[in-house]
Amino acid sequence: MKAIAQDVYGPADVLELRDIDPPSIGDDDVLVQVHAAGVDPGVWHLMTGRPYLLRAMGFGLRRPKVAVRGRDVAGVVAAVGARVARFRPGDEVYGTCESGSFAEYAAAPENRLAAKPAGLSFEQAAVTPVSGVTALQAVRDCGRVQPGQRVMVIGAAGGVGSFAVQIAKACGAMVTGVCSTAKEALVRSLGADDVIDYTRDEIDRHGARYDVVIDTAGNRPLSLLRRAMTPHGTLVIVGGEHGGGPVLAGFDRQLRAPLVSIFVGQRLRVLMAREGAAELEELTRLIESGAVTPVIDRSYGLADAPDAIRYLAEGHAAGKIVITARAR
Repeated sequence: MKAIAQDVYGPADVLELRDIDPPSIGDDDVLVQVHAAGVDPGVWHLMTGRPYLLRAMGFGLRRPKVAVRGRDVAGVVAAVGARVARFRPGDEVYGTCESGSFAEYAAAPENRLAAKPAGLSFEQAAVTPVSGVTALQAVRDCGRVQPGQRVMVIGAAGGVGSFAVQIAKACGAMVTGVCSTAKEALVRSLGADDVIDYTRDEIDRHGARYDVVIDTAGNRPLSLLRRAMTPHGTLVIVGGEHGGGPVLAGFDRQLRAPLVSIFVGQRLRVLMAREGAAELEELTRLIESGAVTPVIDRSYGLADAPDAIRYLAEGHAAGKIVITARAR
């Protein structure tokens, strides 16, 4: 099969379109014929091996343990393991995989997949699992968003942010999105009640008014984020990998936030998302109800995956980037 793989860490130039063997599957796994794959910041981190902390966490000290890039996947079941009960060949599915999804076939655990939402294209389904589940857990589990609360989503036009705005609205919140001037119309179309253009105003322009702040982008100081929150508000840090050194990058905030939270009345939480079938099925319900619609900025063919990651790294995408499994 065709796949985008790498042998060493580095920029997008290390990625190559290769002919490799399809992945094997275990008794609890599903082999998916890939129709589309989503691109998320985790792909860039695993490609570059930065921050270095990531390598120490088991992803490979000197080279990636998994050569093929990509985790988000949508496609058709080609084969199932002996203990798989929820799927059979021919089913349309979406979720996350272990073997790398920038390929014509990918292997995924059964408990990381769900039936593709009705009415979604494979491309829309493929960009949903990582970012959609992250947004769902940020709003529901960490943020505990309730009807009538004021919620700020920083990075509202990005991959996670575009889902978070819609999910917070579905929870009955009043949502303010933070984005650039060019993306204001998109964020309002997602349901945001107000928009802060960060090129003109800072997030605390209204004072301490937000019950929940979901930070999916940038590296604003904790002190600034707290100034936008009510005295007992909740901060959920999702992003923040921009800036900093090669060891921790911007993730030093994630280390400091729980410590600060001990001494203040506000809740400062760091989200470590966990993808699973239950979360995907909840997203499916939101999508099929019309409350959530995946937003796609650009689509690339499989051979153009390096260009897709370069575009992601520029930080200008409005919504998500998707790769189709056609090798051009």
